[in-house]
Amino acid sequence: MTASAVSMVLLATACGSDKSDTKADAKPSEAAATSAAPAAKGKTDAELAKLLVTQADLADHTFKESTPAEAAAGATATSDKPECKVLVQAQAFVPAGTPSGTARTKAIATPKPAAGTSPEEAAKAVAGALGSTATTVTLASYEAKGAEEAFAAVKTASTKCAGGYAATQDGETTKISKVTPGAAVTGGDESLPLTVELDADGKKLTTQLVLVRKGNTVATFSSLSLAGTAEQPKVLVEAQAKKLG
Repeated sequence: MTASAVSMVLLATACGSDKSDTKADAKPSEAAATSAAPAAKGKTDAELAKLLVTQADLADHTFKESTPAEAAAGATATSDKPECKVLVQAQAFVPAGTPSGTARTKAIATPKPAAGTSPEEAAKAVAGALGSTATTVTLASYEAKGAEEAFAAVKTASTKCAGGYAATQDGETTKISKVTPGAAVTGGDESLPLTVELDADGKKLTTQLVLVRKGNTVATFSSLSLAGTAEQPKVLVEAQAKKLG
């Protein structure tokens, strides 16, 4: 997560048999048949786009398409510590590993004034929305065991880089002070909620990073707020996990 990102606002044990039965009567095991099954096929960009959470799924959020320019900017993300690069990329909307397809969207919670609210109160609500948590959702699909490996890579980095590192994107460097476990989330086959604290242009920010893996697809949620402290996008995570099955 760099200063430029902030300005946008807006991852069988085998059972032995008796020795006397291992020769003539040996038959292909169920485990062997399973191991011979075709590897999982990754989804394409178009297939993933249909799985992205949308306005129809969350009426109290405002959605906006992610641009190619944002993805290109994220591709420059790196770190002073090689082991932390995958973590920097996750917050820069770049999936780990080599996905077969990707899809992205952006969402922000939009509190609406209650019925009968005065114009002044409505204006305050709109102003307050500027401090709402903005989240970029990235879906990445992989062939074979790619999703599990990508998820594991970010999980390992979150431990190795817990004490902090520097993140650089588009020539701008931001100091990440620490990475800690975030509030637990539900959904998917495995999840990784993280809280990432950083210093952007002298301002302390608390951001949220959540990964949810379902089968061979990994959903990454990177959240920030101009108010300084981002809330974990729990509703968004649950809605997206539901769409992944």
